[in-house]
Amino acid sequence: MAVFNKVILMGNLTRDPEVRVSTSGTTICKFGMAVSRNSKTADGSAREETLFIDVDAFGRQAELLGKHMTKGRSILVEGRLRLDQWESQSGEKRNKMVVVLENFQFVGSRVDGDPNMAASIDSQEDVHFAQDLSIKNKNPKPVAKAGDIDDDIPF
Repeated sequence: MAVFNKVILMGNLTRDPEVRVSTSGTTICKFGMAVSRNSKTADGSAREETLFIDVDAFGRQAELLGKHMTKGRSILVEGRLRLDQWESQSGEKRNKMVVVLENFQFVGSRVDGDPNMAASIDSQEDVHFAQDLSIKNKNPKPVAKAGDIDDDIPF
């Protein structure tokens, strides 16, 4: 039987990321995001459906998200689904689906209307790490330079 568990979402953070460090020393970042879909109903009126999704990130990615992301900022998340199950204080069985982040990309400009954001990505190490995340496990095509472009391209 084939198995595949992959989720790709783009949306906005619904709250500031919560960052903590586990007893084993792993950084954990939890945040919520809202993902909307616009459609039309049978009578032609516009309809917006919004989903609220919890995301868990670990390690260096968790550190970056906690440092650079805030409520309202846009993000593209790639990950897998995990089912969390627990029992409430009243004894009721509860569960929820969570996305475990495997990869992400910052969406929008670095500033995006926030003058502090440009200054917050001041570490070249952070910039390179974020760029590495966007090409992780992919073969990027070389970027053409101005003199490399062929003028005979018909489009």
